[in-house]
Amino acid sequence: MKMTVCIGSSCHIKGSRPVVERIQALIAENNLSDRIELGGTFCMGKCQQGVCVTVDGELFSVSPETVNDFFEKNVKAKLA
Repeated sequence: MKMTVCIGSSCHIKGSRPVVERIQALIAENNLSDRIELGGTFCMGKCQQGVCVTVDGELFSVSPETVNDFFEKNVKAKLA
């Protein structure tokens, strides 16, 4: 699975750094580092929806407050 988090200026202001840090922690806690490739990119062109995260090309709007729920529903569930 390939995950990409926008780290452009708009998403950065909306919390991309804590989102990335939490996703990294969740990947480690769930022993998924061999199954998930996490990367960063600059502007995905959906600044109003930020923090923008793609999972295998599908775009999601994630915030530091919703990252745990996002990971459970859109990452772990797809890997099960």
